Amino acid sequence: MADGTLEKHLRERRDAGRKLLVPYITAGYPKDNWTRLVEGMAGAGADAIEIGIPFSDPVMDGPTIQESSTRALADGITPGLAFDGVSRLDIDVPLVAMTYYNICFRMGHERFAQSLKKAGFAAAILPDLPLEEAGEWAEVADVEGIETVMLAAPTASDERLPLVVERARGFVYGVGLVGITGERNELAASALKMASRLKAITDKPVLIGVGVSTPEQAAQLAEVADGVIVGSAVIRQILDTGSIDAAIDFVGSLRRGLDGD
Repeated sequence: MADGTLEKHLRERRDAGRKLLVPYITAGYPKDNWTRLVEGMAGAGADAIEIGIPFSDPVMDGPTIQESSTRALADGITPGLAFDGVSRLDIDVPLVAMTYYNICFRMGHERFAQSLKKAGFAAAILPDLPLEEAGEWAEVADVEGIETVMLAAPTASDERLPLVVERARGFVYGVGLVGITGERNELAASALKMASRLKAITDKPVLIGVGVSTPEQAAQLAEVADGVIVGSAVIRQILDTGSIDAAIDFVGSLRRGLDGD
């Protein structure tokens, strides 16, 4: 059964009073030092790290993450190379794979789950696999020890939301707004509402992602949620500067924002 590594880790940190930070990186971007980027983010205060395995039709990703995925694919990244890179990491926080169901389907549920586990992932997010169709994968993942993080959309009804929460493992990923990922100038009101709705019905860690772009937004959201997931704003640092150090520094600023420093 799923060993609960991610959920246990996040619960312990949350219950100690810490607000949770999960930054996102794209496997294979930048080509030569993406694994150093992961290690640097762990050192900068990430509580877990989401690693995207690039796919050619990323339906949830906005232009920023799409650009990083396109570059990684052009540079030759494959799921196998991503798994290999992750297996060489030396970090002490859990890793979450984010990719699309086509890759899982093509590999087969058992092989995909086993490959994730062997590489060192604790959990997986498959954003295009809805609750109603997730049963077969999620059951295999449970057996293989991979926690399936479920997405809770702001459009979910009050009847549906508890079903999503019940199936979620690791944490509940509250989607902050309707639409694709990307940087936003202001925190959407729907993000705060999503956090409140989820916190009212579960004790599992509740993290909100999509549209969280600054330390100030992260801190504002963490007043309601247990923490935040930040992707596009992290990738933007690298696209704009060509430096992983800029992204690592940005993660550090998010950490300080959440800590109130």
